[in-house]
Amino acid sequence: MSALFVDIILPVPIPQHFTYALPDDMQSRCEIGMRVVVPFGRKKFYSGIVAAIHDRLPDYDTKEVQVILDDRPVVQPLQLDFWAWMAEYYQCSPGEVYKAALPSGLKLESETVVVYNADYHEQQPLSDKEQQVADFLAQEKQCTVSDLSQATGIPNVVPVLHYLMSLGMIFVSEQLRESYKPKIVQMVALSPAVRNDDALRKAFATLERAPKQLEMVMQLMQLAGYKAALEGAAIARADLLAKGGSAAQLAELMKKGIVMQIEKVVGRIDTQLLDTLEPHPLTPVQQTAIEQLRNLFQTQHTVLLHGVTSSGKTELYIHLIHEQIAQGKQVLYLLPEIALTTQITTRLRRHFGNRLAIYHSKYSDAERVEIWNDLLAQGNFNVVLGARSAIFLPFTNLGLIIVDEEHEPSYKQYDPAPRYHARDAAMVLARLHGARVLLGTATPAIDTYHNVQTGKFGLVQLFDRYQGILMPQILVADVRDARRKKQMRSHFTPLLIEHITRALADGEQVILFQNRRGFAPYLECGQCANIPKCDHCDVSLTYHKHHHILTCHYCGATRPVPVTCPACGAPSIETRGFGTEKIEEEIKLIFPDARVARMDLDTARTRKAHEQLIHDFEQHAIDILIGTQMISKGLDFDAVSLVGILDADAMLNYPDFRAFERAFQLMAQVSGRAGRKNRQGTVILQTTNPDHPVIQQVITNNFAHHYAIQIAERETFKYPPFYRLINITLKHKDQNKTHRAADNLALALRHLFGDRVLGPQDPVIARIQNLYIRQIVLKIEKKASPARAKQLIQQAIHALVAQPEYRSLIVQIDVDPM
Repeated sequence: MSALFVDIILPVPIPQHFTYALPDDMQSRCEIGMRVVVPFGRKKFYSGIVAAIHDRLPDYDTKEVQVILDDRPVVQPLQLDFWAWMAEYYQCSPGEVYKAALPSGLKLESETVVVYNADYHEQQPLSDKEQQVADFLAQEKQCTVSDLSQATGIPNVVPVLHYLMSLGMIFVSEQLRESYKPKIVQMVALSPAVRNDDALRKAFATLERAPKQLEMVMQLMQLAGYKAALEGAAIARADLLAKGGSAAQLAELMKKGIVMQIEKVVGRIDTQLLDTLEPHPLTPVQQTAIEQLRNLFQTQHTVLLHGVTSSGKTELYIHLIHEQIAQGKQVLYLLPEIALTTQITTRLRRHFGNRLAIYHSKYSDAERVEIWNDLLAQGNFNVVLGARSAIFLPFTNLGLIIVDEEHEPSYKQYDPAPRYHARDAAMVLARLHGARVLLGTATPAIDTYHNVQTGKFGLVQLFDRYQGILMPQILVADVRDARRKKQMRSHFTPLLIEHITRALADGEQVILFQNRRGFAPYLECGQCANIPKCDHCDVSLTYHKHHHILTCHYCGATRPVPVTCPACGAPSIETRGFGTEKIEEEIKLIFPDARVARMDLDTARTRKAHEQLIHDFEQHAIDILIGTQMISKGLDFDAVSLVGILDADAMLNYPDFRAFERAFQLMAQVSGRAGRKNRQGTVILQTTNPDHPVIQQVITNNFAHHYAIQIAERETFKYPPFYRLINITLKHKDQNKTHRAADNLALALRHLFGDRVLGPQDPVIARIQNLYIRQIVLKIEKKASPARAKQLIQQAIHALVAQPEYRSLIVQIDVDPM
């Protein structure tokens, strides 16, 4: 048999694949997309993905593949093509894409923590090596793969661990991630020896003097069904004991050989068919819109559905999903925020039952692995609803990708690499599958609308709200004028207080939007103006009153609140600014009878917390909901008649060329939460600058005017969509080295790109987690070759980090930064 080699994608940030020799006994079993365990370096082992199989001898000594982990590929060829595009476009390594794409439970490496399963019951004998590992883990409970190898003296322990995992004796747990542990249920069935009428009668006779045990066997027969029980049907041990028997009685029955206990691995995802509803009939306006969509999809790969809030975009999505399923196709429905999935899941579940899968980071790793495997096997799921990571799933027959709220910055991944934008990546994924992309929003991104204007995307507009609901009335409250007249009540204008009072009296609900969490953005000494700052980052610490601590929102460091000023010793520490926590406290003082809740990262960290808050608000258990941008995105509440935007100026004054675009989107989106079927909603927009152009555009809901101004400025100042931006960030714990490296790299890039290079400069926050930061920005014309530009950038960076002085320098590339 001729020698074969495999190119492996390893979960490490190296720019190329590594080639390994494939042993003769593995050649017939190995396929592209399978996971294999390979040695890397002197002591590490990783599970990697087979990217290619060939007979080309590399020009270096190859190590051998140790074990093949799969019976079938877990990654498909189309996915590998998608990974390759993402690594090339977003300037990262294939290994970084692999780490982002696969759930933790499908990855195994030397630093993986191995955990002993205390519920495991030995079923078969083990070899000496397997028993040695099992005994060690039973005693230690958990340890890393590399430590286990060292403790047992077994140089390559990974194949042994793989076998023990298949038995359910151990499971793996990635640090900072939820453990992946097969869900095992203890089941009870009749022993094979008594599975006929004669043997069962004899068994009953032996139990005449043990009536409790006899009753337990009768309960088993009743729960399983007489015929099914004789065929070996099992029922859950917990269900049997719940009928009144005891564990001791069950143990006696097992000892007598009448029943047996077995373990069954069950899925965490409910795949039983549910009764579902047909889509609701469309209104004439919606019917026209869906026909336009169908026609455009004949010629256009991507279509923008520009529909105002409450116009019924989701109903159109449901009809289109039904059409795709009828054709045997799969649909990916992307949402920018996990918080949104709660309401949408309930709505989609009514129509698609358990053919709908939910995939995002708040679900356990085990659940994500099961969804991955189900899609690979083309099993139960036709529709996947998820956040940005869902684009990595192994679709086999994708027909449509819906990107809801396509304008949202949350679709952009910041850290770690790959720093991809899910909306843009979804378009590439769709092309690979021959699928179509539908972008939906009430406030399109400037870049997206430019693609519509230039004919790259199709456009369907839906400007009538469902059931004739009127767009909200937007009233501006002048904070500066109210302060001058001493009419402010804490952070609330008289106009806002008046409308909250009226809404509560009418039994209606209120949303208050403040895009900053915590109690106060910072503390300040009233005598010397000293502001407590993070020891590790160049930012002020945010005061959280509930826990009475100061917290850094960048590195997570906390510090007790000082009683006196650490600089001058004066007992005059005062809060400055306000966040959602402070708004919550003050609203409770002003409206003591109102039921008030807060939705931000502090109160909605878990999936259950998200769902509970939304459920309580839907059920009118909350009167006033205070929140950050979490509450601005697509949530639908029938009884919200008033929305208050507390600090519009903070959004408008952010130092970013997209600040006005984002401010318009946020204010328009949160305004859209107001309004009910028979009554126009109201929005109170508090600002010190009522005449600001963006404020006026929000009041008149004039997106066209907003777009015209923004696109003209972008063209004048060479910003997207006319130029492509690439941010290069350099980080080092030595400030001088960071500055020297940035200067050297900028000089090298200017030799290649001329005045397209801006910087280096300090970012707004120039130190995070004790690393000093400098940034270089490249503005490259859209007509220029992006591949050639990125190749030159990589060469310049490699030349820099090859110098001994800069080996510990961190260089990050962000293509199309947000």
